[in-house]
Amino acid sequence: MSAAAPRVRGWCPGALRPMLSGDGMLLRVRPMLGEVSAEAMRGLCDLAGRHGNGLIDLTSRANLQLRGVPEGDVTTLTDGLRALGLLDPDPEIESRRNIVIEAGWRPGDLSHRIATELMGLLGDLPKLPGKFGFAIDTGAEPAVNMVASDVAFELAADGGLILRADGAPLGRRLRIGEALQGLRDMLDWFIATGGQDTGRMARHLRHAKLPPDWLAAAPRSYEALPKPGQSGADLTLGAAFGALEARAMITLLDSTGARALRPMPGRLFRLMGVAEGAAEAARDAGFITTPDDPALAVHACPGAPYCAQAEAGTRALARQLCDQLGPRLTPGQSLHVSGCAKGCAWPRAADLTLVGRHGAYDLLRNAAPWDTPEARDLTDTDILKLTEF
Repeated sequence: MSAAAPRVRGWCPGALRPMLSGDGMLLRVRPMLGEVSAEAMRGLCDLAGRHGNGLIDLTSRANLQLRGVPEGDVTTLTDGLRALGLLDPDPEIESRRNIVIEAGWRPGDLSHRIATELMGLLGDLPKLPGKFGFAIDTGAEPAVNMVASDVAFELAADGGLILRADGAPLGRRLRIGEALQGLRDMLDWFIATGGQDTGRMARHLRHAKLPPDWLAAAPRSYEALPKPGQSGADLTLGAAFGALEARAMITLLDSTGARALRPMPGRLFRLMGVAEGAAEAARDAGFITTPDDPALAVHACPGAPYCAQAEAGTRALARQLCDQLGPRLTPGQSLHVSGCAKGCAWPRAADLTLVGRHGAYDLLRNAAPWDTPEARDLTDTDILKLTEF
């Protein structure tokens, strides 16, 4: 049986709208066109060390997150982000810039053109719910299917461009020059049919029906997702639990000669334009360099006491389970330790899920964090006795 998913806030923290958490203020940085220059990334690491907890989190929506910031440091930190070119000069545009673009884009290709046009259109779009997001996944390498975006530009199975609403199995065919007009049409429909009240597209589609001709083409298959490894001059890496240690990140940038960093869904990131020997340097700096590393399949939020909503610690237990059960993970399996039933680090079913509750843990198999557990009130000791999924 499945319980209802827990209620979450109607907005996401941004750089200009921080959120108070258990360890201080939390600010989220949305990279322009999904990319941060090496110079700006060094600056961000410096800010994380001086004003935060020294870590930069890779979020599930391919953003960068600073936490542990004292309330009195927020203005100074925001000024620093602005000086690095990481914020839009217009606060209203910054609040709307909830765009995920596939990390393989190249200047002038379809993903880049759509993203650039969308950035220029944000100020003219109707007012949308705070969490409303866009995905652009029209490159050679499908990459954003795990991101909960309300509307997505994708390629159809036959290679044509489509616009698909989250929750719809099929999309609307578009000519290349019609991309932004197609988006306007869908947003106008969303508003006219009461989407503001439901908040998210997938939830809205439970009550409203898309026009039939907007359900005309299936999206391409997402069988081959990005994994750590080098492709030409670019290097894809992972970080355990999506946490980038600021000092290690600076070392990585210096040793690889990368010109930029692109955060990716799945708590991966891509270094653009690296020097020879970059993979070895990344491994020495403590980053995940191979697709079979079990840490990629083990997910954990910051947990208590760092998150105000968490009811138990997470990452220490997750590290122990990674060492104990990780080598037994088969491709596609996952293990999730969540501080609460929201399941922010992995908001979907996992082979084994542990959910913090009143200082102990509930255990679920092949279920999401908000589903009904098969066992309750387990201690760390109980859990570490597990020998199988």
